[in-house]
Amino acid sequence: MSKLVDHDFYQQRIDNFLADKLDQLAINDEKLHQAMRYGLLIGGKRMRPYLAYITGEALGANLSDIDGVAGALECIHAYSLLHDDLPAMDDDDLRRGEPTCHKAFDEATAILAGDSLQTLAFDILANHSFSKAIQPKQLKLIQQLISASGYQGMCGGQALDLAATNQQIPLAELEVLHSLKTGALLEASVLMGAECAVQVSENDKKALKEYAQLIGLAYQVQDDIIDITSTEEQLGKPSGSDLAANKSTYPALLGLQGAQEKAENLFQQALQALTSLPYNTHSLAEFATFIVKRDH
Repeated sequence: MSKLVDHDFYQQRIDNFLADKLDQLAINDEKLHQAMRYGLLIGGKRMRPYLAYITGEALGANLSDIDGVAGALECIHAYSLLHDDLPAMDDDDLRRGEPTCHKAFDEATAILAGDSLQTLAFDILANHSFSKAIQPKQLKLIQQLISASGYQGMCGGQALDLAATNQQIPLAELEVLHSLKTGALLEASVLMGAECAVQVSENDKKALKEYAQLIGLAYQVQDDIIDITSTEEQLGKPSGSDLAANKSTYPALLGLQGAQEKAENLFQQALQALTSLPYNTHSLAEFATFIVKRDH
């Protein structure tokens, strides 16, 4: 990820922002607070915040406004990982090369830490000091995150994913599953980042939405490819875990070469979606490149 322009800068910025948010919480249960910190700050590429930052910056938004959006998005992502790793769901022992939260603490604490991080996401959006021009959009931003993270987004996608385990599902159903489970939050990262700009046309939002949907799908196709082509050391968790869990994946349905061709096709379409935008979209194009070229 270090090849992305300004990634280290934005990663440090969001890490500092999130650490400050945790530090501001009055401590009642120390163990739960530690588990929240563990789940939120143990590492990660911060792709959703990065995407919000580069979208907003391209459209002339203030970084301080995007901080609130980026922080909320990462809290939702972090909570989802804590819950996904639980024995009742994916039953994973490793995340980013470290013990998963329920292994480092216990299941009940991991559940509560996830619940607390989800709530923190909306706390951040509701109470962030947005600039005067963006304050009227605060409710819209909350609504966007609700839509992306709840039943009609990430949670619904995870339910479809669990239901599809141990059976082959058609390609169209797999795409719907991933557009909800993974794509919805990536799409929100782009659109919420864009919402922090003072002036952005409906046509521009439409092009950004198309771009986001395409890279969201490309991200998952590449994820499936990586799962079978990368080592455990690169992944930070056992390779072939989706295969072992008997999940429908793009390589399973299309073959490895077919999946690689699909990722490349989605990448080209994403670049095409950016061409109509009257902004410098170099960082967004570079992000799309990263999505399909990464190996972990």
